[in-house]
Amino acid sequence: MFVYLHCDAHTLNAEKPALRDYARYRQEIHSMNPCIFLAGATGAIGRRLAPLLIAAGYRVAGSTRAGEKAAGLREIGVEPIVVDVFDVDALCQAMSLVQPSVVIHQLTDLPPGLDMSKMDAAVVRNARIREVGTRNLVAAALHAGAQRLIAQSVAFAYADGALPYDETAPLNLDGEGNRGISARGVASLEQQVLTAPLDGVVLRYGRLYGPGTGFEVAAGAGAVHVDAAAKAAQLAVSRGLPGIYNIAEDDGTVASDKAVRVLGWNAAWRAGL
Repeated sequence: MFVYLHCDAHTLNAEKPALRDYARYRQEIHSMNPCIFLAGATGAIGRRLAPLLIAAGYRVAGSTRAGEKAAGLREIGVEPIVVDVFDVDALCQAMSLVQPSVVIHQLTDLPPGLDMSKMDAAVVRNARIREVGTRNLVAAALHAGAQRLIAQSVAFAYADGALPYDETAPLNLDGEGNRGISARGVASLEQQVLTAPLDGVVLRYGRLYGPGTGFEVAAGAGAVHVDAAAKAAQLAVSRGLPGIYNIAEDDGTVASDKAVRVLGWNAAWRAGL
């Protein structure tokens, strides 16, 4: 059972006049254009997803914790939000300004190419994002009045069992070392998303490959191209009941039939084709 955080109302209401004016301006200018808050807009999936959302007619506010990446987001039509997901009050204030109807959680903290020499520390950081970062995103989404929360999870945290793994297969919560840390972080993220008073959608992605992932071709079983992964998130904005969806290519490891049937997802989808 999770206790949902509440944003600090005193902090949020004590905005400078310029911020209040900005909020009123955004509401007036974009009242007819629904907003999506994309957390992790500069990540591997976020970079591929943002253009899809914009092309579909959404206004996209994209978060990054690195101020130097804001200009790049602005160039592709994303409203940059520089904020640290671990600062819940700042996150709530940022999200309340843009008032999204949908929040998409694509935050990770992993080294380029999954550099094995850096993975021990990265797994711990990533698990913290999944637990604490997700908790803060849920709090901010509720504060801002969002209705739907779509979150990135993984399809390679299942406990050993019969193949292919579907969404009902148990996670490897008792795993040792990094596998266990990762699986428990995944479980925390998923439970928070699915039990929050929002339409919660969890996308369990296979092992990513393609532009920006560090892998040009599929690396290992249960893979998914980053373009197809981004497309699944875009589809989930307006399709599908709350729940968990596997998002991986059909190689006998992970079953993604539910995503194909309910979301209309296609593992072969690529940008520009």
